[in-house]
Amino acid sequence: MLAFMTIERNETRPVRIGSVHIGSRHPIAVQSMTATKTQDIDATVAQSEALRVRGAGVVRIAVDSEKDAAALAEIRKQTTANLAVDLQENFRLAQLVAPFVDKIRYNPGHLYHHQRDKSWQEKVGFIINQAKEHDCAIRIGVNCGSVDPEKKEKYDPSDSITPMLESALEHCEFVDSLGFDRYVVSLKDSDPRHVIEVNKRFAQRRPDVPLHLGVTEAGMPPDGIVKTRIAFEQLIGKGIGDTVRVSLTLPNDRKPEEIAAGKSIIEDIYAGRVRSVVVFDDTKLNIISCPSCSRVENEAFIDLAANVKEMTEYAKDYAITIAVMGCRVNGPGETDDADLGLWCGPTKVNLKRGTEALGAFGYDEILPKLQQELDAIIEAKR
Repeated sequence: MLAFMTIERNETRPVRIGSVHIGSRHPIAVQSMTATKTQDIDATVAQSEALRVRGAGVVRIAVDSEKDAAALAEIRKQTTANLAVDLQENFRLAQLVAPFVDKIRYNPGHLYHHQRDKSWQEKVGFIINQAKEHDCAIRIGVNCGSVDPEKKEKYDPSDSITPMLESALEHCEFVDSLGFDRYVVSLKDSDPRHVIEVNKRFAQRRPDVPLHLGVTEAGMPPDGIVKTRIAFEQLIGKGIGDTVRVSLTLPNDRKPEEIAAGKSIIEDIYAGRVRSVVVFDDTKLNIISCPSCSRVENEAFIDLAANVKEMTEYAKDYAITIAVMGCRVNGPGETDDADLGLWCGPTKVNLKRGTEALGAFGYDEILPKLQQELDAIIEAKR
């Protein structure tokens, strides 16, 4: 343990997100994302305000449809939180949401799903024009489970880091060419080691660009906090990182705990309450689950994640990864690297072994099926 840690922050450029400034040695901002249904205006406003009051510098809301965008317009009137919107797959929604938010996040890997006759450059150009017109910042959000397919094809399947890095750098260069520099980048993975590596490599190549840090699908507390802390200690401790999110699987009324966890980790790092050497134990059972958000179609996902953790306790000494995902947007791709993956729909849970689909089962049927597959993997390891 250290008595005090002097951290020399990377001299990234400043970016304003509503009333918050990040980068250029401004304090690290802590973010979260609403888990309510966006069209439930009262609930989303209440959660946005709860997150803001707890200390969220930015509150992100998912918008997947024109009805969501219409609800967002009303939400904007009722909260003073700095709002970011997650476009998901429909880049055209930028036109509808930009007047009401302070930041727009787009995922390079999701630009291929709509209007396939248009290039990704045309789509990004459209988003950036909306940001310019409506005074929005941009986040280029690269995610391990939805990387640009053209980038993935260029590299060995075991190399998940280089495609993410190349995608982020390519988009930065293109956005720069549009005369827009009010953007940040995030490069997220469910493995803290990958998060550390890809962000270090990006910071070396583009030290001017502010970075938003996070471990995606970190899981339930306390494990999810520990995984995130591992990545944050290694990155923030080296001056890398301008905004953060601790992505936890939590019921709606506990979402502000993400803010408390993020602030606590940052305070601990600056106070020197860190390990001198952080080792991620990959010899044990690893359960990852996505943060609860408004894309979850059945809140039984929360209980399922907890039940999976309890049921699999007997396998804790085996190097097996189980992923529990809450929706169809990220679930199918982000379970590919797990030994066993579950992604949840409205009434069924889809079970996978690696990339192989094993079927869809009711929420009351899935645990025995999962245990059967887990036992088979354990037997094969003996």
